[in-house]
Amino acid sequence: MTATTLAAYSVAAIYSAIVVYVFAFIAFALDLSKRSAIAQAAQVSTGSTAAASAGSTVVLEKTTTAAPSVRGRSSRYQRTAYALVIVGWVVHLTALVLRGLAAGRVPWADLYEFAMTGTAIMIGVFIFIQLWRDVKFLGAYITGIVVLLLGLASVNFYVAVGPLNPALQSYWLVIHVFVATLGTGFFAIGGGLSIAQLLQARREAGGLKRVPLLATFPSSEVLENIAYRVIVIGFAFWTFTLMAGAIWAERAWGRYWGWDTKEVWTFIIWVTFAGYIHARATRGWRGSRSAWLAIIGFTAVMFNFTVVNLFFKGLHAYTGLPVG
Repeated sequence: MTATTLAAYSVAAIYSAIVVYVFAFIAFALDLSKRSAIAQAAQVSTGSTAAASAGSTVVLEKTTTAAPSVRGRSSRYQRTAYALVIVGWVVHLTALVLRGLAAGRVPWADLYEFAMTGTAIMIGVFIFIQLWRDVKFLGAYITGIVVLLLGLASVNFYVAVGPLNPALQSYWLVIHVFVATLGTGFFAIGGGLSIAQLLQARREAGGLKRVPLLATFPSSEVLENIAYRVIVIGFAFWTFTLMAGAIWAERAWGRYWGWDTKEVWTFIIWVTFAGYIHARATRGWRGSRSAWLAIIGFTAVMFNFTVVNLFFKGLHAYTGLPVG
């Protein structure tokens, strides 16, 4: 089978994966809608019962604690969505393998390939964390990001398979970029958890009464603890990314650090998450302050992945497009 044929099959597989992820996103959205409706009905039912029994403290306590909850339940939509995510991920990985076989190398040497790899790892991290904690409520968030990034890269930044620039012909390409995408995947989950934490904290403080869906999410404290553990793992990968990048830069360009735009933003991201971990561990930062730091860090990651890659020139530009 020729390289051209393998590349064509890869493109077909990546578009198929996008379609599956779109259906998964829709199913996750339907699940959230259903959970919101159930929570709202429970809220109305509890309020009505409490109003009818106003004047009896004992009855009020019973009706409040007995209010139905959908927290932790897995609906048919959610199970279908998660199954679609698994199927989409398998097809996605197939596209990556085919692209790698067509190129005769690892498939992350240009922006299109980096987007393919990065989004595959985001989904992989989501599936991995699901084995540890139930984070399916983030399904619409993750599949939405993946569909957006993968779709834009496939339509606008596709690059035909070609030879590597000499500076990329190194085993550090495999190590540095792969670890960077692993860190990005964990930061994506951590960012989503932090957003959910902020919303849940506002609900617990008496706000966002018109968003009953949040009643089906874990508490803000639980969300914060999961986000912290996930971000610590991502930070470990990002630290290695920074170190490996410096070593590779010395091998390729004769210096460890040159203030290239990508190098600077990689360091900014590292400092932001280092500050998040330090402040939370030693300064007792909890709640919204730590969540905002995590969100700012993930925003910097996405800025680095999109704006820096597209609009800033530097030594990290190869094959006509910048790499991650």
